[in-house]
Amino acid sequence: MELKKAIQTKFDLHMHTTASDGEYSPTEIVEKAYNCGLETIAITDHDTLAGITEAKKTADKYRINVISAVELSTKYQGVSVDVLGYNIRPTKELEETLVQLREGRVDRAKRIIEKFNHIGFSISMDDVLEFSENGVIARPHIAKAVVKKGYVKDYQTVFDDYLADGKPCALPKKVLTPEQGIELIHQAGGSAVLAHPVYLEIDVVKELLRFSFDGIEVWHRNHLAEHRQLFKKFAKEYQLLMTGGSDFHTDEHTLGNFGFSEDDIH
Repeated sequence: MELKKAIQTKFDLHMHTTASDGEYSPTEIVEKAYNCGLETIAITDHDTLAGITEAKKTADKYRINVISAVELSTKYQGVSVDVLGYNIRPTKELEETLVQLREGRVDRAKRIIEKFNHIGFSISMDDVLEFSENGVIARPHIAKAVVKKGYVKDYQTVFDDYLADGKPCALPKKVLTPEQGIELIHQAGGSAVLAHPVYLEIDVVKELLRFSFDGIEVWHRNHLAEHRQLFKKFAKEYQLLMTGGSDFHTDEHTLGNFGFSEDDIH
Protein backbone atom coordinates (compact mmCIF):
# COMPACT_ATOMS: atom_id res chain seq x y z
CA MET A 1 0.00 0.00 0.00
CA GLU A 2 1.24 3.49 -0.84
CA LEU A 3 2.08 5.66 2.16
CA LYS A 4 -0.31 8.39 1.00
CA LYS A 5 -3.15 5.89 0.96
CA ALA A 6 -2.05 4.32 4.24
CA ILE A 7 -2.66 7.46 6.27
CA GLN A 8 -6.19 7.68 4.93
CA THR A 9 -6.95 4.47 6.87
CA LYS A 10 -6.66 3.73 10.59
CA PHE A 11 -2.91 3.26 10.68
CA ASP A 12 0.19 2.79 12.79
CA LEU A 13 3.37 2.79 10.73
CA HIS A 14 6.00 2.37 13.44
CA MET A 15 6.08 -0.74 15.62
CA HIS A 16 8.59 -3.31 16.81
CA THR A 17 8.31 -7.05 17.43
CA THR A 18 10.41 -9.75 19.07
CA ALA A 19 12.39 -9.87 15.81
CA SER A 20 14.20 -6.84 17.29
CA ASP A 21 13.50 -5.18 20.64
CA GLY A 22 9.72 -5.44 20.87
CA GLU A 23 7.87 -7.36 23.57
CA TYR A 24 5.37 -9.12 21.30
CA SER A 25 5.77 -11.52 18.38
CA PRO A 26 4.71 -10.43 14.87
CA THR A 27 1.55 -12.52 15.23
CA GLU A 28 0.71 -10.93 18.57
CA ILE A 29 1.32 -7.43 17.18
CA VAL A 30 -1.11 -8.03 14.31
CA GLU A 31 -3.72 -9.39 16.73
CA LYS A 32 -3.29 -6.35 18.97
CA ALA A 33 -3.58 -4.07 15.93
CA TYR A 34 -6.83 -5.79 14.94
CA ASN A 35 -8.21 -5.40 18.45
CA CYS A 36 -7.35 -1.68 18.27
CA GLY A 37 -9.29 -1.31 15.04
CA LEU A 38 -6.23 -0.60 12.90
CA GLU A 39 -6.41 -1.20 9.16
CA THR A 40 -2.82 -0.58 8.06
CA ILE A 41 0.37 -1.24 9.99
CA ALA A 42 4.10 -1.36 9.31
CA ILE A 43 6.52 -3.69 11.05
CA THR A 44 9.65 -1.54 11.47
CA ASP A 45 12.06 -3.74 13.37
CA HIS A 46 15.62 -2.53 13.85
CA ASP A 47 18.01 -3.75 11.17
CA THR A 48 15.96 -6.83 10.25
CA LEU A 49 13.08 -7.96 8.05
CA ALA A 50 12.63 -11.18 10.01
CA GLY A 51 9.18 -10.42 11.44
CA ILE A 52 7.43 -9.37 8.25
CA THR A 53 6.51 -12.76 6.74
CA GLU A 54 4.86 -13.95 9.95
CA ALA A 55 3.03 -10.64 10.36
CA LYS A 56 1.67 -10.73 6.80
CA LYS A 57 0.51 -14.32 7.18
CA THR A 58 -1.42 -13.42 10.33
CA ALA A 59 -2.72 -10.20 8.78
CA ASP A 60 -4.43 -12.12 5.97
CA LYS A 61 -6.70 -13.65 8.60
CA TYR A 62 -7.69 -10.24 9.95
CA ARG A 63 -7.70 -8.34 6.65
CA ILE A 64 -5.10 -5.88 7.86
CA ASN A 65 -2.62 -4.29 5.45
CA VAL A 66 0.98 -4.89 6.51
CA ILE A 67 3.66 -2.69 4.94
CA SER A 68 7.10 -4.28 4.70
CA ALA A 69 9.44 -1.93 6.52
CA VAL A 70 12.63 -1.59 8.53
CA GLU A 71 14.28 0.93 10.85
CA LEU A 72 17.94 1.51 10.04
CA SER A 73 20.42 2.89 12.55
CA THR A 74 22.56 5.70 11.13
CA LYS A 75 24.85 8.43 12.45
CA TYR A 76 25.18 12.00 11.27
CA GLN A 77 27.97 14.13 12.74
CA GLY A 78 28.00 11.94 15.84
CA VAL A 79 24.21 12.08 16.29
CA SER A 80 21.99 8.98 16.07
CA VAL A 81 19.51 9.26 13.20
CA ASP A 82 16.98 6.49 12.57
CA VAL A 83 15.75 6.03 9.03
CA LEU A 84 12.51 4.17 8.32
CA GLY A 85 12.21 2.30 5.04
CA TYR A 86 8.72 1.48 3.75
CA ASN A 87 7.49 -0.84 1.01
CA ILE A 88 10.88 -2.42 0.65
CA ARG A 89 11.68 -5.71 -1.02
CA PRO A 90 14.60 -7.87 0.11
CA THR A 91 17.67 -7.32 -2.05
CA LYS A 92 21.08 -8.95 -1.81
CA GLU A 93 22.75 -5.69 -0.82
CA LEU A 94 20.12 -4.84 1.77
CA GLU A 95 20.21 -8.31 3.32
CA GLU A 96 24.02 -8.34 3.42
CA THR A 97 24.09 -4.94 5.07
CA LEU A 98 21.48 -5.96 7.65
CA VAL A 99 23.54 -9.05 8.49
CA GLN A 100 26.58 -6.85 9.05
CA LEU A 101 24.58 -4.51 11.27
CA ARG A 102 23.21 -7.41 13.30
CA GLU A 103 26.68 -8.94 13.68
CA GLY A 104 27.86 -5.55 14.87
CA ARG A 105 25.13 -5.56 17.49
CA VAL A 106 26.30 -8.97 18.77
CA ASP A 107 29.88 -7.77 19.06
CA ARG A 108 28.73 -4.61 20.80
CA ALA A 109 26.58 -6.63 23.23
CA LYS A 110 29.56 -8.81 24.15
CA ARG A 111 31.68 -5.74 24.91
CA ILE A 112 28.88 -4.10 26.92
CA ILE A 113 28.51 -7.29 28.95
CA GLU A 114 32.26 -7.17 29.65
CA LYS A 115 31.83 -3.60 30.91
CA PHE A 116 29.03 -4.66 33.26
CA ASN A 117 31.17 -7.54 34.55
CA HIS A 118 34.03 -5.12 35.13
CA ILE A 119 31.89 -3.02 37.49
CA GLY A 120 30.68 -6.11 39.35
CA PHE A 121 27.45 -6.95 37.52
CA SER A 122 27.86 -10.61 36.66
CA ILE A 123 25.77 -11.14 33.52
CA SER A 124 26.44 -13.36 30.52
CA MET A 125 25.43 -13.51 26.87
CA ASP A 126 23.08 -16.37 27.79
CA ASP A 127 21.32 -14.03 30.22
CA VAL A 128 20.81 -11.53 27.41
CA LEU A 129 19.75 -14.15 24.84
CA GLU A 130 16.97 -15.19 27.21
CA PHE A 131 15.29 -11.88 26.33
CA SER A 132 16.37 -11.41 22.71
CA GLU A 133 15.55 -15.05 21.86
CA ASN A 134 16.24 -15.34 18.13
CA GLY A 135 15.84 -11.63 17.41
CA VAL A 136 18.25 -8.75 17.00
CA ILE A 137 20.21 -8.12 20.21
CA ALA A 138 19.59 -4.60 21.52
CA ARG A 139 20.26 -2.62 24.69
CA PRO A 140 16.79 -3.33 26.16
CA HIS A 141 17.66 -7.03 26.29
CA ILE A 142 20.85 -6.27 28.22
CA ALA A 143 18.93 -3.96 30.56
CA LYS A 144 16.37 -6.68 31.27
CA ALA A 145 19.15 -9.14 32.09
CA VAL A 146 20.68 -6.68 34.57
CA VAL A 147 17.30 -6.16 36.26
CA LYS A 148 16.56 -9.89 36.44
CA LYS A 149 19.90 -10.46 38.14
CA GLY A 150 18.87 -7.91 40.77
CA TYR A 151 21.67 -5.42 40.26
CA VAL A 152 19.34 -2.54 39.37
CA LYS A 153 15.72 -2.10 40.39
CA ASP A 154 14.21 -1.26 37.02
CA TYR A 155 14.85 -1.21 33.30
CA GLN A 156 14.85 2.59 32.86
CA THR A 157 17.45 3.06 35.60
CA VAL A 158 19.80 0.71 33.75
CA PHE A 159 19.55 3.00 30.73
CA ASP A 160 19.81 6.23 32.67
CA ASP A 161 22.76 5.19 34.83
CA TYR A 162 24.68 2.71 32.66
CA LEU A 163 23.67 2.48 28.99
CA ALA A 164 22.86 6.03 27.86
CA ASP A 165 25.52 7.88 25.87
CA GLY A 166 28.44 8.78 28.09
CA LYS A 167 27.51 6.32 30.84
CA PRO A 168 29.92 3.61 32.15
CA CYS A 169 28.68 0.72 29.99
CA ALA A 170 27.73 2.63 26.85
CA LEU A 171 29.25 1.74 23.50
CA PRO A 172 28.37 2.95 19.99
CA LYS A 173 26.98 0.41 17.53
CA LYS A 174 28.02 -0.15 13.94
CA VAL A 175 25.87 2.16 11.86
CA LEU A 176 25.49 3.62 8.39
CA THR A 177 25.42 7.25 7.37
CA PRO A 178 21.93 8.60 6.60
CA GLU A 179 22.86 8.79 2.91
CA GLN A 180 23.86 5.12 2.92
CA GLY A 181 20.63 4.14 4.66
CA ILE A 182 18.52 6.13 2.20
CA GLU A 183 20.37 4.64 -0.77
CA LEU A 184 19.85 1.09 0.54
CA ILE A 185 16.14 1.71 0.95
CA HIS A 186 15.83 3.22 -2.52
CA GLN A 187 17.74 0.32 -4.05
CA ALA A 188 15.20 -1.97 -2.39
CA GLY A 189 12.37 -0.05 -4.05
CA GLY A 190 11.29 1.64 -0.85
CA SER A 191 10.58 5.08 0.57
CA ALA A 192 13.00 6.54 3.13
CA VAL A 193 11.47 8.45 6.05
CA LEU A 194 13.19 10.41 8.81
CA ALA A 195 12.08 8.83 12.10
CA HIS A 196 10.96 10.74 15.22
CA PRO A 197 12.66 14.06 14.38
CA VAL A 198 11.68 15.39 17.81
CA TYR A 199 14.79 13.63 19.14
CA LEU A 200 17.02 15.82 16.96
CA GLU A 201 17.99 19.49 17.02
CA ILE A 202 15.93 21.49 14.53
CA ASP A 203 19.01 22.63 12.62
CA VAL A 204 20.08 18.99 12.26
CA VAL A 205 16.63 18.06 10.95
CA LYS A 206 16.87 20.77 8.32
CA GLU A 207 20.31 19.56 7.26
CA LEU A 208 19.11 15.97 7.02
CA LEU A 209 16.11 16.88 4.91
CA ARG A 210 18.48 18.14 2.23
CA PHE A 211 19.28 14.48 1.60
CA SER A 212 16.99 12.42 -0.62
CA PHE A 213 14.40 11.54 2.03
CA ASP A 214 10.93 10.72 0.74
CA GLY A 215 9.12 11.49 3.97
CA ILE A 216 9.21 12.63 7.57
CA GLU A 217 7.53 11.10 10.61
CA VAL A 218 5.09 13.84 11.60
CA TRP A 219 3.11 11.84 14.19
CA HIS A 220 4.85 10.00 17.02
CA ARG A 221 3.96 9.31 20.64
CA ASN A 222 6.53 11.89 21.76
CA HIS A 223 5.50 14.58 19.27
CA LEU A 224 3.41 17.34 20.85
CA ALA A 225 1.02 19.48 18.82
CA GLU A 226 3.69 22.11 18.18
CA HIS A 227 6.09 19.43 16.93
CA ARG A 228 3.49 18.02 14.56
CA GLN A 229 2.77 21.44 13.13
CA LEU A 230 6.46 22.13 12.62
CA PHE A 231 7.11 18.81 10.92
CA LYS A 232 4.03 19.25 8.74
CA LYS A 233 5.54 22.57 7.69
CA PHE A 234 8.82 20.84 6.86
CA ALA A 235 6.95 18.18 4.88
CA LYS A 236 5.35 20.87 2.76
CA GLU A 237 8.58 22.87 2.39
CA TYR A 238 10.67 19.88 1.33
CA GLN A 239 7.81 18.16 -0.56
CA LEU A 240 7.85 15.08 1.66
CA LEU A 241 5.33 12.41 2.54
CA MET A 242 3.99 12.51 6.09
CA THR A 243 3.94 9.32 8.16
CA GLY A 244 3.41 8.43 11.79
CA GLY A 245 3.23 5.71 14.37
CA SER A 246 3.37 4.81 18.01
CA ASP A 247 6.94 3.41 17.92
CA PHE A 248 5.43 0.54 19.88
CA HIS A 249 7.77 -1.73 21.86
CA THR A 250 5.90 -2.63 25.06
CA ASP A 251 2.55 -2.04 26.74
CA GLU A 252 3.96 1.22 28.08
CA HIS A 253 3.16 2.43 24.56
CA THR A 254 -0.26 2.25 22.89
CA LEU A 255 -0.80 0.99 19.37
CA GLY A 256 -2.53 3.47 17.12
CA ASN A 257 -2.19 6.26 19.67
CA PHE A 258 0.37 8.85 18.64
CA GLY A 259 -1.27 12.18 19.19
CA PHE A 260 -2.67 13.06 15.79
CA SER A 261 -6.18 14.27 15.06
CA GLU A 262 -8.15 13.61 11.88
CA ASP A 263 -7.54 17.22 10.87
CA ASP A 264 -3.79 16.59 10.95
CA ILE A 265 -3.82 14.41 7.85
CA HIS A 266 -5.51 16.95 5.58
